[in-house]
Amino acid sequence: QRQLVESGGGLVQPGGSLRLSCDSSGFTLDLYGVGWFRQAPGKEREYISYLNCYDGRTDYADSVKGRFTISRDNPRNTVYLQMNSLKPEDTAVYYCAAVSPALFRDTAKPNLYDYWGQGTQVTVSS
Repeated sequence: QRQLVESGGGLVQPGGSLRLSCDSSGFTLDLYGVGWFRQAPGKEREYISYLNCYDGRTDYADSVKGRFTISRDNPRNTVYLQMNSLKPEDTAVYYCAAVSPALFRDTAKPNLYDYWGQGTQVTVSS
């Protein structure tokens, strides 16, 4: 059974950092693309970042560019989202999603992804 499980969320003060993990089981990510999305209460799901595990290309939404970094640990079959300089407006439930074959465009479209995790809550507050 193919699954994605997010972890690493929590409560952090503005300016702080968190690292989210997206662990995959039941499949390897070599030919997949992995995206991170987030959804705040009352808002639509928002695209954050994307990693093409096939060729290593990355992409970021303007709202997080320069603050967030997406990466992969190949042996662990895990994708990370390092989040620095967090702001209160980053508060949301964060989801990872996987798609095969990996996308080379339209990475921000959630309907193109095949598998989703259950989400992890990130709260940025003093």
